[in-house]
Amino acid sequence: MPRRVLQGVVVSDKNAKTVVVRVVRRIMHPLYKKFVTQSKRYHAHDEQGRFKAGDTVRIRECRPLSKLKRWEVVADDAAAAS
Repeated sequence: MPRRVLQGVVVSDKNAKTVVVRVVRRIMHPLYKKFVTQSKRYHAHDEQGRFKAGDTVRIRECRPLSKLKRWEVVADDAAAAS
């Protein structure tokens, strides 16, 4: 089964080797049929500590690394675009 890949913005880089990434999704409300914005924060592993708050990154599912970390940073979207 392929690993899920999500895109989001780094909101915190204060932990060692960990960044907190906010992923925003738009879902349709089941009753009102309007699009609602939902966001969720994921703790992701960043070995080199190269991502700072405000960076747009992609994260990928991985094995459990700690109590909260089940994701790892794959790439910076700015670097992937160029």
